[in-house]
Amino acid sequence: MILGTNSLGRPGALASGPELLVELRREQRRPLRAQLEDGLRQATRAGRLCAGARLPATRVLAADLGVSRRLVVDAYQQLIAEGYLVSQRGAGTFVAAAGAASAPAQERAPEPPRFDFFPGHPDLSSFPRRQWLKAMRETLAATPDRSLGYPDARGAAELRRALAEHLRRVRGVAVDAQRIVVCSGTAQGLALLARALDRPHMAVEDPGLPPHHAILLAHGARLSAMAVDGEGAKVETLPALAARGGAIDAAFVTPSHQSPTGAALTPARRASLLEWAASTAGLVIEDDYDAEFRYDRAPLGALQGLAPDRVVYMGTTSKTLAPALRLGWMVLPPALLERVAEQRSLADHGAPTLEQLALARLIESGAYDRHLRQARRRYRARRDALVHALSRHLPSARVTGVAAGLHAVVRLDRAVDGSELVLAALRRSLGVYPLGYAFMEPRPVHDELVLGYANLSETAIEEGIRLLALVLAEL
Repeated sequence: MILGTNSLGRPGALASGPELLVELRREQRRPLRAQLEDGLRQATRAGRLCAGARLPATRVLAADLGVSRRLVVDAYQQLIAEGYLVSQRGAGTFVAAAGAASAPAQERAPEPPRFDFFPGHPDLSSFPRRQWLKAMRETLAATPDRSLGYPDARGAAELRRALAEHLRRVRGVAVDAQRIVVCSGTAQGLALLARALDRPHMAVEDPGLPPHHAILLAHGARLSAMAVDGEGAKVETLPALAARGGAIDAAFVTPSHQSPTGAALTPARRASLLEWAASTAGLVIEDDYDAEFRYDRAPLGALQGLAPDRVVYMGTTSKTLAPALRLGWMVLPPALLERVAEQRSLADHGAPTLEQLALARLIESGAYDRHLRQARRRYRARRDALVHALSRHLPSARVTGVAAGLHAVVRLDRAVDGSELVLAALRRSLGVYPLGYAFMEPRPVHDELVLGYANLSETAIEEGIRLLALVLAEL
C-alpha cells in the first residue's frame, strides 16, 4: 500500500502544513521509519525538496501517513543527525543546504530593450490597479458559490450584458448579450472561427500580423493575400482572389485602423466589402483592436453595425487594459453562434469567471470609460512626442498612420536590411520593428518601420528616436 501526504489525510488528520509526497509500502517487511527516512533522503538528493524547504510538522505528517508521531520525530532526528535536515526552534524543520541537491536554475525572462517601440503594448504602467482590485474585491464579496462552478463557455452573462451595452453605445455595434462569445483574446477568437468554419478559404490583409496568419493556418484555414494601400484593404481584389484560389469564405480586416499600416478603410471600400459579403454569402471578420484611441479624426463606427448578419465583430482588452488579462469577445451572426460556442466549449470550456465579473463591474461602474479617456490623452501626447522626435532626429522620414491607434509607420529615406537594423538597435538597448516582416512573403530589405509609442514615456521616446538615428547612420 502506498500512502502520501494530502490535504485530507485520514479521519482526524490536521489540514495545516505544506504538502509532501512520501511513499510507505506496508506490505514490505522493511520498517516504516526506515522507509520514511529513505523517502526523505531521496527527495532531497533528487531535488524534489530544495535547500531551505520547510517540512510538514511531525504531527501533520504522522496524521497524513497514518503512523505515530514518535515514528516521524525519530525519522526527523535521524536526518538532522545526518545533515539532511535542520531544526529551528519555533519555526519548524527545513532541508539543510549541505544535504540537498542544487536548486533548479531559476528561469529568467530576457531583459527587454530599455527603449522598446514594440507596437503591441498599451501603457502597462497605467493599468488601473486600484480600480481593478476594487472590482475584484466586490466580485468576490458578491459572487454566489454556484458561480464558482464550471463556467458558461460563451462567457459570464454579466460580462456579456455589460459588453453589449458598451459596444452599442461606444462602437455602434448591433448586439444583444446572447450573440456574444467571450474568448481569450483575438488569438483564440481566430482559432475558434477557423475551426467553426471548417478549413475556410480566407482573404487576409497583406501586410498584417504574422501571428494571426499563423494561428489561422494552424487551425486549417487557407489564406490569400489581400493587398493594402492608403485607403485600407483593397477589397476590389476579392473576385480575383476567388478566381485564382476558389470561393472565399471570409475576409479578415482591420477597417478602423489597419494593422499595421494605420490606414482607415474608406467609406467606398467599406460599402464594397459589405456588398461582396451579401452577394457571395461571404463572412467579414472585423478586428476592432484599438478603435478606442483616435486623435485627429472623427470616430468610425464598427462595420458590423451596417451588416450584423454578415460580420463577426472582435474586440479585446489587450490594448485598452493589458494583454495579460487574456479577455476578448466576438459578436457573431446568428448562423455562426452555436458553432463558435461549441468550439469554445471544446477548447477550454470558457474563460476565468472572476476576471470576467471584475471586468463587467469595471464597465458598469464607469471606471472603464474613465480609464479610456485618460489613456487617450496620454497616448495623444506620446504620439505627438514621437512625431516631434522624428522631425528633429530623422527629418527625411515620413510618418503615417498616426490619426488613431498606438503605433505609427515610419518610412525611411532608403531601404535597410531589417535583421541588421534590429541587431544594431538591440546593441543600444533599442527595440524597433521593420514592417517588411509583416508581409505574407517577408521583405527582409524594406524602408518602413512600425513603432509603438504607448508604453514609452515622452522622454524615452525622444531618446529612443535619437538612438535610432545613430543606428541608421551606421548602417
